Amino acid sequence: MFDDLRQYINWLSDKNLLTVVDKKVSSELEITEIVSRMIESGGPTLMFNNVDGNKIPVVANLFGSEIKVSNALGISNLNELYDKSNDVISLIDKEITSFKDKMNLLSNLFHMRQIKPRLVKKAPCHELIYDPEEFNLSHLPALKSWPSDGGKYLTSAMVISKNPINNKRNVGMYRIQIIDELNAIMHWQSYKGGSQNENHAKDLGITKIPVAIVLGCDPVSMWSASAPMPPDIDEFMLAGFLRSKPIELVNCFSIDMQVPAHSEIVLEGEVHLDDYRDEGPFGDHTGFYSPIAKYPTFKLKKITMKKAPLFPVITVGKPIKEDYYLGKASERFMLPILKKITSEIVDVNMPAEGIFHNFIIVSINKKYHGQAKKIMHTIWGLGLLSLTKIVIVVDKWVDIHDLSEVFWRVGVNIDPNRDLMITQGPADDLDHSSEFYRYSGKLGIDATEKIEGEPRVREWPDEIKMNKEIIELVDNNWGNYGFEKINE
Repeated sequence: MFDDLRQYINWLSDKNLLTVVDKKVSSELEITEIVSRMIESGGPTLMFNNVDGNKIPVVANLFGSEIKVSNALGISNLNELYDKSNDVISLIDKEITSFKDKMNLLSNLFHMRQIKPRLVKKAPCHELIYDPEEFNLSHLPALKSWPSDGGKYLTSAMVISKNPINNKRNVGMYRIQIIDELNAIMHWQSYKGGSQNENHAKDLGITKIPVAIVLGCDPVSMWSASAPMPPDIDEFMLAGFLRSKPIELVNCFSIDMQVPAHSEIVLEGEVHLDDYRDEGPFGDHTGFYSPIAKYPTFKLKKITMKKAPLFPVITVGKPIKEDYYLGKASERFMLPILKKITSEIVDVNMPAEGIFHNFIIVSINKKYHGQAKKIMHTIWGLGLLSLTKIVIVVDKWVDIHDLSEVFWRVGVNIDPNRDLMITQGPADDLDHSSEFYRYSGKLGIDATEKIEGEPRVREWPDEIKMNKEIIELVDNNWGNYGFEKINE
């Protein structure tokens, strides 16, 4: 497991999975076009050593495939995230029936204590310490990704804030538009943890909240910042769990906040809740520009960094881009929790074309009539899943990761008069199609086979399947048919 971003980059280099670009490139549009082509072609992670003459290297395409995300998290495939999450759920549910069970549970709980973040006094991220007069936001190799973007952005920023009511930490990954040397706009969406902390502060009459922005650290913590964790669950605890060792944190100099000790660059400052500015447009993961909207201003107080820091960026735009693969990892990790909430769910798929919140496909172990519609309401009542516009429900034997099969089932299994459910609810900030901002219609599609008790007078037909004996016969005789090349 990697302790910082540089260690991971060196590992990629040793595995010939990194390409270093020494040619001078522009921070405006050029890097986005290069990285987009690399993601589409399954190309390597990139390190640009000369971005507009800036001495800080830019690293890109860190998470642009399932393999890349798996490498970054130190796992062989994303299904291991499901297994790890399921282990925790099983631990919570474990029935204590013997002294041995008690000792095993105590051992596991002790292990959980060992992964809590650990505070240290000295840190690599404090090798260089600058006041804004010496080094500021204008010195960072931030990118303008798309032609109509409102300016340059930090696209891989881990934003650390606290709930002012209970002092619980939140770590989120939000885009940040740079305005000038000292000011930037904090785009934390209305349903995200940072925005909720803003709301809590306003309720208390607080006009400024301390915020630390981390640009690059160990890749597990970077992913954890993007994961949709429940409120007041520490993302660094999640990172420690996946790493099987605690994240080392260090105190900031100008604000009451702790940041990963192995961070590349740290921006210390405050978000001013009485200073809202126009943010955007921004070419977002929806494939469209998100329009100009008001968000609070981050004001820089101090910058700390390593002596030779790296500057990570994440490319978003029309799918498929890096955000999809980060989200797919979150989907696998959250599935056991979702199944714990309702054991009727077998699997979920949030395909790239759905842009996370546009639609989700759910397979269920159907036992009773009306069950599919119950699952739709369950999805719309769960945290950020409440933003989902379209829920498609299919039977447990459907491969929901095969979109061809899913849409075949939708095509042949639904009667729109019976199997569609339309309702209303909260919408994603970035949903440009909704009639009202942050509020839209919802569509549920019951593509399950209809069973006894459901409103249907006709008998449901049998699905076409070949006899197993014939399948085995053809398998055994395939080479005798002269189809060797076709079989390959």
